[in-house]
Amino acid sequence: MKVGFKSILKKFDRQGEKTGWTYISVPQKIAGKLSPGNKKSFRVKGKLDEYPVHSIALLPMGEGHFIMAVNAAMRKALRKQEGAEVIVEIEIDTSKQTLSEDFLVCLEDEPAASQRFKKLPPSHQQYYSRWIESAKTAPTKAKRIALAVNTLSRQMNFSQMMQSQKK
Repeated sequence: MKVGFKSILKKFDRQGEKTGWTYISVPQKIAGKLSPGNKKSFRVKGKLDEYPVHSIALLPMGEGHFIMAVNAAMRKALRKQEGAEVIVEIEIDTSKQTLSEDFLVCLEDEPAASQRFKKLPPSHQQYYSRWIESAKTAPTKAKRIALAVNTLSRQMNFSQMMQSQKK
């Protein structure tokens, strides 16, 4: 089932790990049409205005309400910022998620990292994979794979990995 509604781009001021995120709210009434009774994250596809989106997570915010993060690339394509209205058309995305082949090959050489990665929920595995595959150059992709394998073998999570880069 596809649903449509209008939403305003909002930005978290201080909200833990979501601080600074730009997002849209997906009210319980709308989320309930997509996935009745669900209170866990799920993936959707569709359009924000005319910009196509796929495999975007709706994140639970309590009482059946969800949010959808709208990253910088999406905002640039939409040519909209915080406070702007967007027309949303979404439906559940049931497409199979694939992981970075290059990353998986490198994990095979590091048993501790591979074991840690396999224990992560699929959504967290996807986060690593999308981050690696979003690299614009081969050297950046290689650097990201090395960093991910190294930090996974040291039992670090994604946010700890990213924070280690800032030091």
